[in-house]
Amino acid sequence: MKRKGYQGIHGIYLFFFVLLLWQGLALLLDKPFLPPVSDILLNILMTFWGKIAVHALYSLRRILIGIVFTLLAGVPLGILMGYLKKIDFLFSPLLYFSYPVPKMALLPIVMLLFGLGETAKIVMIFLITFFPVVVNIRDDVKNIPLEVFYPVLSLGAGHFQIIKEIILPGAMPVALTSLRLGIGTAISVLFFTENFGTEYGLGYFIMDAWMRVNYIEMYSGILILSMIGLLLFVAIDSLENKLCPWREDR
Repeated sequence: MKRKGYQGIHGIYLFFFVLLLWQGLALLLDKPFLPPVSDILLNILMTFWGKIAVHALYSLRRILIGIVFTLLAGVPLGILMGYLKKIDFLFSPLLYFSYPVPKMALLPIVMLLFGLGETAKIVMIFLITFFPVVVNIRDDVKNIPLEVFYPVLSLGAGHFQIIKEIILPGAMPVALTSLRLGIGTAISVLFFTENFGTEYGLGYFIMDAWMRVNYIEMYSGILILSMIGLLLFVAIDSLENKLCPWREDR
């Protein structure tokens, strides 16, 4: 059976279940700091295009650009490190030195190098998603049994054909899984960085609403941010099913 289950769809069900619990708890407590979900959703419907959409688009744009750069740089590097020992020998020390460092600790350095604008925020997302992709792909490629390469080698295939026909298809699921793991952290860091040097982004929108004690707007921003994360997960699941149709549903 081909893989048909979308973990992201299951996440949507869970998302709406949490909203129902939130609604019941808000009505039970009746406190201003926890408004009912119905009020928040109504606020989103009434103000999204006029107020929230621009912040959501800025945040989504930063995330997508960071992910694109991760795929363009991380996937080839991970494949080459796993496939060619010389490349692995060259880059592994740098990888081992950089990967354990908490990426939030690099934020001051990134801001000093790239300023407080768009570039610094995108670089932070890139750093968070890049290392898991490289490490996981490298390890996955190294674990490919040598017997898998024998048929194509016997036909005279070169490095490019081997990477294209065997390694890249096998590494793609690992790359997408690594992106899933990195997206949550990337959104958290984005929320923090959007409070520096910008007036656009959901991080700025949420903190500005909090400082104005506008809890409905604050929760509206949080809800939109969580929905962006959920949609990204669903998109990755859909992309995996298109790129990796051979994977069986487990």
